[in-house]
Amino acid sequence: MAKERLQRRLAAILSADVAGYSRLMEIDEAGTLARLNALKREVIDPTITAHSGRIVKLMGDGALVEFASAVDAVICAIEIQRQVRERERDTGNSEGNPIQFRIGINVGDVIIQGDDILGDGVNVAARLEGVAEPGSISISEDAWRQVQGKVAANFVDAGEQNLKNIARAVRVYHVGSDKERTTSAARPPLSSPDKPSIAVLPFQNLSGDSEQDYFCDGLVDDILTSLSKLAGLRVIARNSSFSYKERSVDVHDAAKRLGVRYVLEGSVRKSGNRIRISAQLIDARDGTHLWAERYDRAIDDIFAIQDEITLALATEMQVKLTEGEQARLRYTTTTNVEAWTYWAQGLSHYRQSMSKEKMHAARSCWEKALALDPTSAALNGMLSSVYWLDARFGWWDDRETALAKARKYADRALELDPENADAFTASSVALTMKGQYDEAVVHARRAVQLAPGSADAAHFASFVLASAGYAKEAVGESKRAMALNPNYPPYYLGNLGYALRLAGQVEEAIAAFKAYDARAPGLGFGLTDLVILYQQNGQSDQAKHTAERFLSARPNFTITSWLKTQTIRDAGHLEADINALRSAGLPMN
Repeated sequence: MAKERLQRRLAAILSADVAGYSRLMEIDEAGTLARLNALKREVIDPTITAHSGRIVKLMGDGALVEFASAVDAVICAIEIQRQVRERERDTGNSEGNPIQFRIGINVGDVIIQGDDILGDGVNVAARLEGVAEPGSISISEDAWRQVQGKVAANFVDAGEQNLKNIARAVRVYHVGSDKERTTSAARPPLSSPDKPSIAVLPFQNLSGDSEQDYFCDGLVDDILTSLSKLAGLRVIARNSSFSYKERSVDVHDAAKRLGVRYVLEGSVRKSGNRIRISAQLIDARDGTHLWAERYDRAIDDIFAIQDEITLALATEMQVKLTEGEQARLRYTTTTNVEAWTYWAQGLSHYRQSMSKEKMHAARSCWEKALALDPTSAALNGMLSSVYWLDARFGWWDDRETALAKARKYADRALELDPENADAFTASSVALTMKGQYDEAVVHARRAVQLAPGSADAAHFASFVLASAGYAKEAVGESKRAMALNPNYPPYYLGNLGYALRLAGQVEEAIAAFKAYDARAPGLGFGLTDLVILYQQNGQSDQAKHTAERFLSARPNFTITSWLKTQTIRDAGHLEADINALRSAGLPMN
């Protein structure tokens, strides 16, 4: 018998659900159902019909809708969100427990099965809905290509994300109307008209030796570190700009995606004791080359070259330098070329996935570098960061030994250079893990002050501030880190969720941790915090389900082991968290 041929068609798929539905039902079951039915009857169904959509099916608090046009799907979604917001405000619910929809949209091939549609195109839409914030819309890059220039909306590039149960990474865009940009915990606006902005793209390695990649990357990292010290400049973090490594780059497109006006690109050729560096600064608005230089010098001049490049960039972008910034703009990692080479090698490991193996390789390189230049504050600071990671994850030494080493290296770094931002960051985290919160906060704020353009300084400051009881300030630093690092790693979402949870912003915290889980599927990241949030906010079924999911990913988890990683200053808050985890079914020992 011949195999039945599947029917397929290309479609725009909209997936929607109600954020915090279980909590709303527990608070007021009858009232919530009445409000939802009214919204469906008076807002959602008519808007879908008006934009030629077809409701495929309703799923509890959610819906799957098919459109023939991506433009119709996105305009419909924007209109639904606008009308729902206005209706909830007019009925007096916006300040209490408003109904908010999350919407995901994808364009893809779907399988037709009667009135139903199935397949990868539908699955991606559902996962995009999962990473959307309450009241907002997330769309795939395939959908974005169809609607850009055709829909009056702001599209904010959220970078490639690993969506749960989707094998390939999907580039995601967050959507807001022209009149009102959608607020997103996971994607703060990138616009910064009051100061120039720059992305330093990875320099090309022209040496013909892939082993020299670390040399090129170290050079760029040093330039970024120097530029991040300038308060009058917004610098996109290495994490984001290096998404263009080994790719053919359209400068205008890269600048648009990263939200910057200026782009620096260049190349490096190293041969024996000689180095040739070419660099050019481009105004992405019109493609004008504002500055270009070629350096052909001995390898020992690498540090002077970096100083010349960063000063030239600041001058060309008309960044006003304070007297202190002029001094800090000078290169400071190490003046020993062999030590610098080890530092760059270590950095190539450190910037990869956070694992015991990668951190051990970075530590080994930096210890060799420090032996060659024991007066380097930067090297002492970086070794401190490796050891507090060891203290948190238990890789090599026991916690107290690792913390003592982290503290020793941080203190030495600050002694060598009292204005080294990396040293203050490392010190602030080590102090937090030792429970010395007041001093940790002082050091975290000082790190941010010394490197206002550093996403890492802001990210770690958020962790320290939240732990010490300054949760609202921590939320601001976390969002600033994300703005400086548009393609931020998933753990940024965990940090944001942590700050939001401690600040009492429950729905936003849940959204951040769900997005964290979606970008790192199967690893259980953020799930303990979700368990706590659900349990403490009356969603016990959700808490138990999430706890079960977490134990399937981390079967050896115990609350006792989890406690060793916690840094919350408020003992009462921590006790409540323990009770929530136990109530949801997670084991104590």
